[in-house]
Amino acid sequence: MVYESYFDNYAYWFSKYDRNTWNYEDACTLIGLLDMYKATGKEFYFEAIEAFMNRYINEDGSIRLYDMSEYNLDKIPGGRLLFPLYEKTGKEKYRIAIETLYKQLESHPRTKCGSFWHKQIYPNQVWLDGLYMGLPFYMLYANLTGRKDIYDDVILQFKNCRAHLFDEEKKLYYHAWDESKSIFWCDKQTGLSPNFWSRAIGWYLMALADVYELMPEDRVDDRKVLQSIWKECLDGMLLYQDKESGMFYQLTALKDTEGNYLETSSTMMVSYSLFKGLRLKAIEGDNYWRAAEAAIIGNLTRYLKFSNGKLSLGGMCKGAGLGPDGNFKRDGSVAYYLAEEIVADEQKGTGVSAMAYSEFLMAKRDYTYPEVELFKRDYDPILPTDPGFKDHM
Repeated sequence: MVYESYFDNYAYWFSKYDRNTWNYEDACTLIGLLDMYKATGKEFYFEAIEAFMNRYINEDGSIRLYDMSEYNLDKIPGGRLLFPLYEKTGKEKYRIAIETLYKQLESHPRTKCGSFWHKQIYPNQVWLDGLYMGLPFYMLYANLTGRKDIYDDVILQFKNCRAHLFDEEKKLYYHAWDESKSIFWCDKQTGLSPNFWSRAIGWYLMALADVYELMPEDRVDDRKVLQSIWKECLDGMLLYQDKESGMFYQLTALKDTEGNYLETSSTMMVSYSLFKGLRLKAIEGDNYWRAAEAAIIGNLTRYLKFSNGKLSLGGMCKGAGLGPDGNFKRDGSVAYYLAEEIVADEQKGTGVSAMAYSEFLMAKRDYTYPEVELFKRDYDPILPTDPGFKDHM
């Protein structure tokens, strides 16, 4: 498939890339490449990961350009790559780096209800993004060390998110919530940000998918909680899937708003979560398969282009956030989300696209998906009169 060629080329380029910063965008690409490695067995995906990570993980296990005192959940996702690197190579530097990132979570500031702040510069705030940034790494650490108390902590944070950020009428999650109800962008009664942003919901759906997969099977009640929240979120999001394209709009519930557009990263996040849910049997039903397939094919046909000898994937919101205090441009308004730059081949969009395509490949192996009858004949075909024709049928 053409996606695979795109990811092959991207992996080659990315293995040589250095933005000189330890960040979550690059981590998204690396996680996508790891998923491609799992799905295809192509060793060069893992080699690209190792080459990239070795520019940041020093021989003594310290992480170049990482500062724990920032207390920034966006600095955690790269740690997910340390686990397979440690498992495959046995190099102690990777285990030391794992412990370094865990120490941040151990002392990370929290809301009164027990959830991680998104960042120290965002006090008292829970963002959907943050559950993806922090909790899958947290689960990997629990599974590595046998720390069962972490499982309870993870479930608490998902329950908090469901209690405070979910809109019962729209069946969608708001981007963020300020427990103190004091930040300039929030509703002073609820603490919620003003709009539903599809990528934020996508982060949350991927967090649910990844944590469910990592939750030990003997934690039956925890898996049921995750499964219930996950399915509810998927069902809500699918109410807003564009029927014509199979994709999702930048602002989920505002399809007809001028300037709103079909966005790549959020679409592929939803597709990833659907395919993974089907593969893990957390959800069942041909409707979920068709929605996941429509999303991935819709993105392929709309935004993956070949020009001047190069494949390029477009339709990606470069980035969006809220605040902090003083940055009044990032106010969560409709105008703000729609004014953010739309780009191609950006790490987040490409990374989550690789994740979605990998899950598609693995789901095809592990899930009995619906057969689509492309050609239905309710008439007798008109055959040529050449008597020799049938000999060649």
